[in-house]
Amino acid sequence: MKIAKVIIDLSLDKGFDYYIPDNLSSQVHVGSQVNVPFGRSMRHGYVLAIGTHTSYNKVLKSIASLCEKHTKIPEPLVKLGEWMADYYCCSQEQAVRTLLPRAVRSGKVKHKTLKLYSITDSAETEKFIIEHGEKKPSQGQIAILRTLLIHQQVSQDQLLAEAGVTASPLKTLLSKKLVTMEEVVVRRNPYDSARIMASEPQEPTAEQQAALEQIYEKLNQPEKGHTILLHGVTSSGKTEVYLQAIAKAMKMGRDSIVLVPEISLTPQTVRRFRARFGDMISVLHSRLTEGERFDEWTRVSEGKVQIAVGARSALFAPFRNLGLIIVDEEHENSYKQGEAPRYHARDVAVVRAHFEKCVVILGSATPSFESYANTINGKYSLIEMNKRIDDRLLPTMKVVDMRLGSQETGKASIFSKILVDAVYDRLYKGEQTILFLNRRGFARQMLCEQCGYVAECPNCSIPYTYHKKRETLTCHLCGDVIKAHLTCPACKSPEIRYSGIGTEKIESMARAVFKDARIIRMDSDTMHSAASYETALDSFRRGEIDILIGTQMIAKGLHFPKVTLVGIINADQSMYIPDFRAPERTFQLLTQVAGRAGRGDISGEVLIQTFNPSNDTIRYATHNDYKTFYEDDMEVRKMLSYPPEGHLITIHFRGEDQNAACACAYDFFERIRPACHPEVIVTEPEPAPIERIKKKWRYMIMFRGPRLKYLRQKIRHEVLHGKRPKDIDIYVDVDAISLM
Repeated sequence: MKIAKVIIDLSLDKGFDYYIPDNLSSQVHVGSQVNVPFGRSMRHGYVLAIGTHTSYNKVLKSIASLCEKHTKIPEPLVKLGEWMADYYCCSQEQAVRTLLPRAVRSGKVKHKTLKLYSITDSAETEKFIIEHGEKKPSQGQIAILRTLLIHQQVSQDQLLAEAGVTASPLKTLLSKKLVTMEEVVVRRNPYDSARIMASEPQEPTAEQQAALEQIYEKLNQPEKGHTILLHGVTSSGKTEVYLQAIAKAMKMGRDSIVLVPEISLTPQTVRRFRARFGDMISVLHSRLTEGERFDEWTRVSEGKVQIAVGARSALFAPFRNLGLIIVDEEHENSYKQGEAPRYHARDVAVVRAHFEKCVVILGSATPSFESYANTINGKYSLIEMNKRIDDRLLPTMKVVDMRLGSQETGKASIFSKILVDAVYDRLYKGEQTILFLNRRGFARQMLCEQCGYVAECPNCSIPYTYHKKRETLTCHLCGDVIKAHLTCPACKSPEIRYSGIGTEKIESMARAVFKDARIIRMDSDTMHSAASYETALDSFRRGEIDILIGTQMIAKGLHFPKVTLVGIINADQSMYIPDFRAPERTFQLLTQVAGRAGRGDISGEVLIQTFNPSNDTIRYATHNDYKTFYEDDMEVRKMLSYPPEGHLITIHFRGEDQNAACACAYDFFERIRPACHPEVIVTEPEPAPIERIKKKWRYMIMFRGPRLKYLRQKIRHEVLHGKRPKDIDIYVDVDAISLM
């Protein structure tokens, strides 16, 4: 007797045993989607395991059937989902939902079909036209047949349009069997209209060749999984290494997954990979339509492609013979999922590679501390590429002390004289400039100089951001928008000012200073879709823009040979966020945006404006000295047992009643405390750095240290199965990347 453990999509975190009837015995496998009786209803479920015993002491119900258009999750992915549920403290149902796009999981999206018509027999058709061609009642039929003689096969819309008739004579011809109809599945291709020029593999540089030889060596060892950190400076040719590694995997008959950190970067990545591999690529990300996602996932599942490219969720592409996973810009925070399961795609990629015995390449110019530490302790292999391709020099980086300008004028300026002169020099030479500030909006806050009132969001514990073009105050956490104040709401004084700067203000000032320059701003206020992002970049690529202003959206992945100057405004502003990773993120951001300069034949220059020029992080970034920066910052982390020295788990409590949220946090903490061993460092319940978001008060508990497995299991049980107030949300973040 075969028994299947089936997970039902009800968030019960529990599998149920069902008897597999003899007529389905050969069809039901691990990962199969089945219909099962549950209570008084029939529900869909997925088979997690198959065995011969059950602990259920009553008569088992039987699986009713396989789902009509059932989707099958490959068995290694089922195993990966079970690991994710355990490690990231989420329910098994949440993990399974992550493995499948909603379009596939729901069963509601179907294949798009197209009716194609053709003539049954050419000789019979010609005979019919000769016999009936002059008879008026047959003119509509004759027009259709003549059209079909021209086309071997044609859709109904095209056929009727060219013949100039209605569908009625077509039905007559079908009934006479002079015309046949075939219904075919049509792919909804998100990049169908894009014209791609094929590219050939480039001759590797010495460093690229050395990197490829190490990767090929690992690919030829399929008995276990391998993880490689590819640490290459910006413009060192990491993408070409990826492309040639994928080509090698394809020759071996193995499939590849390529992850990119931002959906906005996906189109340009797809363009480069399609140029090399044509239609052997499937694209998977959240901005596709439901139909497109269904079709792309199905192409992978049916073995019609060998490469999947996309953001986080592309990691779960259902390949059966996976050979290579590439995580580009592996240090990026966007690889961390914001909802349960709060997985990190980089880390799950390593686990999937372990299960499926394949190779993972983690690529970055500024690796995460976690990945770099794993090369030091021997868990990962390290490949370094320290030279730019074609022996291009790294850009020269200069620190501009903004305190000097403030002392001369008595007020802080936005553009230093050095930066202004440098931009004018590029305008004169016909070269391009990028101005970077990682804050959108016009001003950070509205302040009354009479009474000190600050306009804050009533739903969140942060000030509103001022957007001048729309004359609004906006909360960037909950999205609340109000009209900008003309006078102080508290004391009615007109003496209000908007302090701090954002990209909108940078754009306004740039247009005033560089009057004849062609300027564009790229941030989430101006780029509302992937299409608008691509349009702006194409314009910049063609040289129609002189100055590009933007946030971290423009800091990575962009290759524009005519950009010879990058100006970084307020380089140290991200240093003062209350988070132990603030220096690491600042170093990464400065290095990444600086890497946009000098990627062509002309050397590049980077000007870093700061009020704290002696800051160690800025100093290390200026000298492109990742190793020393890592060693220096790790000293602090080792003392405090922060990652990667120890593990980090945060538990968050949210509720509209502040006292109830606080009480829930303390009650939960008391139940968890016995699971803490002496090496665990515990931060007892306290308000989160941002106390309130979207009307909910936030409290958090933090655990860090080595060997947290038993503690994690206890936390998982309490979160999923323990008692809690109904009006309090509790969620766990394992390996948290932010304390905000």
